[in-house]
Amino acid sequence: MDQHHFLSLLRTLTPATLEDEIRAPRALHMASATHRGRRIEVAYAPFDHVNEAAKIVVVGITPGRQQMAAALREAHRILRGGGDIPHALAAAKVHASFAGAMRTNLVSMLDSIGIADVLGVRTTRALWTDQSNLAHFTSALRYPVFLNGENYSGAPGIGSVPLLQDQLVHLRTEMALLRNALFVPLGPKVAKVLLTVAAEAGVPRGNILDGLPHSSGANAERIACFLGTKALADLSAKTNGVAIQLARASLMERVSALN
Repeated sequence: MDQHHFLSLLRTLTPATLEDEIRAPRALHMASATHRGRRIEVAYAPFDHVNEAAKIVVVGITPGRQQMAAALREAHRILRGGGDIPHALAAAKVHASFAGAMRTNLVSMLDSIGIADVLGVRTTRALWTDQSNLAHFTSALRYPVFLNGENYSGAPGIGSVPLLQDQLVHLRTEMALLRNALFVPLGPKVAKVLLTVAAEAGVPRGNILDGLPHSSGANAERIACFLGTKALADLSAKTNGVAIQLARASLMERVSALN
């Protein structure tokens, strides 16, 4: 079933039924598999739109339930109000991508390494408002993936699960369309996937600005270290502060060379 099936369905759902689908997708269920005793499920959410004019592409691992909910509610609002599918897809994508605390963290990190200057904007927060034409937001796995009902965070690896590998076709297509843009993967797991797919899609290695921690709130200490708001001496043993700061220095040097 393609996006048109799900979008036609979305138009018919009542608000209450939509909330039920967000909690436990049934009509919006796309595929599922079992991997080493754990249930992996893929649900539909309207993250299909591709901004082919984008100058920068921010890549997460997969939309979480919060982002899924935001995208579905926005598309549902527009479709039920008489809006067309292209408008609903474009609006839902910008509205929901990296929503919540993730967006605040992401803006802080992007601004701190000089991305706003490269794009000619005051702050990268504008990428979600009046300068959304400059950005494309996407994920290694376009559609939300859940592991035993919880947000998928990269384990088991994408390469070890055929169901997840199949989703990479969307990323490969997007990267080929946007091969001249800058790509910012969030976290090492996404960077690893992106570098592999970039080679297949003809994206130059220099266009991949890897080194940012993932912007999830669960990654707060790594983000604080990256931003310099938490000293190395104050970090917990699980955080490799030296590696994070080296990655930041490398990113700043590479971004500076783009100006």
